[in-house]
Amino acid sequence: MDVAILLFEDFETLDVFGPVEILGRLKNDYTIKFYSLSGGDISNSHGVTIFTKKLEEIKTGVDIFLIPGGYGTRKEVENKSLVKTIREISEVCNYVLTVCTGSALLARTGLLDFKNATTNKIAFDWVITNGKNVNWIRKARWVVDEKFYTSSGVSAGMDMTLDFLKDIHGIDVARQVAKQIEYTWTEDSKNDSFC
Repeated sequence: MDVAILLFEDFETLDVFGPVEILGRLKNDYTIKFYSLSGGDISNSHGVTIFTKKLEEIKTGVDIFLIPGGYGTRKEVENKSLVKTIREISEVCNYVLTVCTGSALLARTGLLDFKNATTNKIAFDWVITNGKNVNWIRKARWVVDEKFYTSSGVSAGMDMTLDFLKDIHGIDVARQVAKQIEYTWTEDSKNDSFC
């Protein structure tokens, strides 16, 4: 499956590379590429810089579209061109995964309206202002509603991605990947000690 990962200035490092590490373990199943609105180098406050392709290259859709969070979302929720493009891509993807405040960007598209979703607990009160018709669930490590997977803060993106692997490949594959990366997977989405 083709995986498109959205990047923008000041994306959260683990929001991106936690899921990349997990999906990347199944090299024969997933091809991962990075995209941004304008293409080119995208950096964050941790000094991570990644070369990206333009989002317009995938308007016909990919299998999985991953939207991370980070401080950059505070600015990008006002970027009408980006929000419009996120909507166009999300409509034609098989799955849309968000990590942390990435759910604010997806909520701005209207695609989460009347669906269940969650987000980072520290930024929860801000995120929910970006989607007043979303059924925001505060106590959840991650939430799945149809093709939309939304997760809580930062490391919860790894739990959500392992759950995605479970849904696609079965529990044994997900547990094997968690073991390979020596990660203690919170398998219960309602087990949210940060709420």
